[in-house]
Amino acid sequence: MTTTNNQERARLRELIEKIELAMMVTSHGEELRARPMSTSQMDEDGNLWFFSNEFTAKTEEIKEDQQVNLSYADQSSNSYVSISGTATMIHDRAKIDELWSPILKAWFPNGKDDPDMTLIKVVPHASEYWDSSASKMVKLFNITKAIIKGETYHEQADDNENVKQDHDNQ
Repeated sequence: MTTTNNQERARLRELIEKIELAMMVTSHGEELRARPMSTSQMDEDGNLWFFSNEFTAKTEEIKEDQQVNLSYADQSSNSYVSISGTATMIHDRAKIDELWSPILKAWFPNGKDDPDMTLIKVVPHASEYWDSSASKMVKLFNITKAIIKGETYHEQADDNENVKQDHDNQ
């Protein structure tokens, strides 16, 4: 992995940790289904980890089709992330112990020993993020300028940081 890729992964990690909640999109036949999921971790390899009950519609859908999309959005900071990857259910006691948080008892009243608990590991294939948080004033200026001139606003290169990564080639 190049230094640029390392920097992009670090920026992606920073955005995901800040946003935390993802909409996990799975497929059921020809239908796509999305549900909110709290990201427990983005590990050193860029894999994303989520806690789940093993016997849910989403886990059944993942067993049928492992391709998922994770969508993160923080409108207040104009930060958005989309990750396409492969999801698998993992039963790893050490990883559960590592990622466990007391707040999870709301979903798993039996704690870390809940027999229905599983981890969902998403291995990213591709990601894209948009982050305009550093340039809000520039963007606001360009929008205002378009309004005053009676023109249509178009994103400017300096309005938005947009980075695409192909994780399969890293």
